Amino acid sequence: GRWYELSSRLVIVAMILLILVLIPGVGREINGSMRWIPLGVINLQPSELAKLFAFIYIAGFLSRHNEKIKTEMLYLITPLCVLGVLGVLLLLEPDFGSTAVLMGVGLGMIFIGGVSGWRFSIMIMMTMIAMLGIVYSAPYRVARLKTFLDPWQYQFGEGFQLINSLMAIGRGELTGVGIGESIQKLGYLPEAHTDFIFAVYAEETGLLGVGLLLMLFLLFISRTFIIGKRAEHCGMKFGAYISYGIGIWVVGQAFINLAVAMGRLPTKGLTLPLLSYGGSSMITVLIAIGILFRVDVDSKHEL
Repeated sequence: GRWYELSSRLVIVAMILLILVLIPGVGREINGSMRWIPLGVINLQPSELAKLFAFIYIAGFLSRHNEKIKTEMLYLITPLCVLGVLGVLLLLEPDFGSTAVLMGVGLGMIFIGGVSGWRFSIMIMMTMIAMLGIVYSAPYRVARLKTFLDPWQYQFGEGFQLINSLMAIGRGELTGVGIGESIQKLGYLPEAHTDFIFAVYAEETGLLGVGLLLMLFLLFISRTFIIGKRAEHCGMKFGAYISYGIGIWVVGQAFINLAVAMGRLPTKGLTLPLLSYGGSSMITVLIAIGILFRVDVDSKHEL
């Protein structure tokens, strides 16, 4: 209802917030990135809201132009241009991780929307080329890539975070060292409460805890797709697309965070949804889950 009506306006709000954060004096710089707007009580991170608003917009666009997207190129380019503009604004912060999530989930939603295979392949190729260009355009990203390939060569510099993360995960073994008993979080592992919280979790709960966490995330995405499928069956196209989008977003971002902590992907500044410390991330994901509950209830009433 209301989310569908507001979908086009929300994406404009997202763009305004992402422009505001780049203005010196409005945005606040932490660790070399302009990603926060201080609001007194909390620091707002516009990139988190921008992701949710972008997915609401794409869900609205797909439900309005469902048939045209399958046949007309113009209707495919429009959501891609919106994603591109948001992506550029995120890269100016710079926030490559959020850009990758935004593009990945957006493309995933468009694919579910029924776009033809060859058109989707062209979109993927264009996005991949653009992303590679972005990676090689910034020296610090190239440095991260080198660190990712051989962290031990940079163990007291760029690789310090990853090595301490791997040591924490290794210490966990099968059952973990016990809740609250992590050593790595006592100043050895930078960002232990945000980007690398998974390493501390793995150290304290072990392989069994990690297995449980993976199962919960897989359960979450399966439920979002069940809700989405039911909504689609009831003719609630917007509800269906936003459910799929939320599922891909939360679980996709979680798996990127896990892959980074385990050294399977280069370091990104992405939170682990529902676990990492950070008000903007937590509140945004809870809003998304609230929307999901609403779609679930409405689709049950329609049956």
